[in-house]
Amino acid sequence: MDELLQQAVAILRATWRRRWVGVAVAWAVAVVGAIVVARLPERYEASARIYVDTQSVLKPLMSGLAVQPDINQQISMLARTMITRPNVEKLARMSDLDHLAVTPGDRERLIDGLMKTIQLSGGGRENLYNVSYRDTKPERAKLVVQNLVSLFVESGLGDKRRDTEGARKFIDEQIKAYEVRLEEAENRVKEFKLRHLGMFDGGGKDYFGRIAALTEELAKLRVELRVAEQSRDSLKRGLADEEPNLLAEVPATANITVPELDTRIDAQRRQLDELLRRYTDEHPDVAATRRMIAALEEQRRQEVEARRRAAAKAQAKSPAATNPVFQRIKIAMAEADSNVAALRARVNETQSRLAELRAAAGRIPQIEAEMAQLNRDYEIIKRNYDALVARREQAAISEDVDANAKLAEFRVIDPPRVAPTPVFPHRLAVIPVVLLAAIAAGVLAAFAVAQIFPTFDSVRALRNVTQRPVLGSVSVVVNAPILRRARLMNTAFAGSVAGLILVYGAWIVWLSLAARAA
Repeated sequence: MDELLQQAVAILRATWRRRWVGVAVAWAVAVVGAIVVARLPERYEASARIYVDTQSVLKPLMSGLAVQPDINQQISMLARTMITRPNVEKLARMSDLDHLAVTPGDRERLIDGLMKTIQLSGGGRENLYNVSYRDTKPERAKLVVQNLVSLFVESGLGDKRRDTEGARKFIDEQIKAYEVRLEEAENRVKEFKLRHLGMFDGGGKDYFGRIAALTEELAKLRVELRVAEQSRDSLKRGLADEEPNLLAEVPATANITVPELDTRIDAQRRQLDELLRRYTDEHPDVAATRRMIAALEEQRRQEVEARRRAAAKAQAKSPAATNPVFQRIKIAMAEADSNVAALRARVNETQSRLAELRAAAGRIPQIEAEMAQLNRDYEIIKRNYDALVARREQAAISEDVDANAKLAEFRVIDPPRVAPTPVFPHRLAVIPVVLLAAIAAGVLAAFAVAQIFPTFDSVRALRNVTQRPVLGSVSVVVNAPILRRARLMNTAFAGSVAGLILVYGAWIVWLSLAARAA
């Protein structure tokens, strides 16, 4: 520990001996620093604030009708890409800064300097953006910020309209392609139905559903036929129990009607008209209905003929009173016979249709499967086509919204302004730093010279360094002239250091007064 203290004391003594070198270096650094600080160009900062309002009333109203872009993301991307070389070159032309560049190299340095100096920051949820720029001339700094604000506000969302036009053009091309595919699918379905005419049911049922429906219908018809036959047999038994008396008067036979058969014939004709609206003449249901109508008309004709013959026989005999019960039973029995005949015809027709379906059991399921595949392909193409048409309408509405409505509004809440005092350099803060740097440079210079040209303060230090015995030493007798000279040198050293500090202090006071006066 003692050795370290002795070394420190020795270093301090050596540095003290070279103090005038330190003073000279300190003054030199202070003078150079003062010149540099005084010659630094003053830079004035111009700034402005912009607010982007994205809360448009039109946005919730157009929800679901038009494409809703992310306006906040677009504004953020616009701010991040604003300071680009093309925009900065345009800004330089707007601010007449391109006249400062004489050569292409000067122009590149000017553009690079602007890109580094211009600051566009902010954003986030508040959508507040700060624009700032520093220049040696306050008017030029303000002009650059003003032009940058105008460029930022006017740029807006112009590219969005071009994106919408491109999207609509692409959708139109896809719609044309799907129209061709849709027409081809419709033609395939139509040709398939024509090739297998009569194999499909109009109610949308498959093969097994049609079999089940026909089976159920046949069972119901058989039940109705048994009921009709039992009713007819009952009428026959009742007719046998009655005495047939001749009629005293025979009604005219010119207009003989059979209400039951006429009603059924009209119902079958209406059903035929309904079937012809949906199917062709070759459809099984159409052919069966026509056969039913023909059978009923034939039955009506036979009934009318029988009644005419009965009326003629009655007129040939002498008129006599007839049994009204017998007459009504006979008429009812005739109607029952016609009903039984009609039901038998329907049962036979239904049986034949069921037999035809069962005979085609090996073909119809395959045909229905192929038809289902064709319908499935057609439905998919039709669904995609309808979706594309809806998207095209959305794109058209979105394009109109972009062209005629403002989804974002730019507001300059703080117009461009320049601070009255320069922001760089801050001389009141730089001057003390320069003073401390000068003093530190003087101390380091004295220490370096002391280390380069070392001296020994004691015999012991000399012996330790040379590792040789010291035979003797010569002491200096300090007299009055030497003491006066030492005090004078110390006073001069203190005066030179104090003078340096006073000069810088006076400079700081002058700058402070000038700043207050401004």
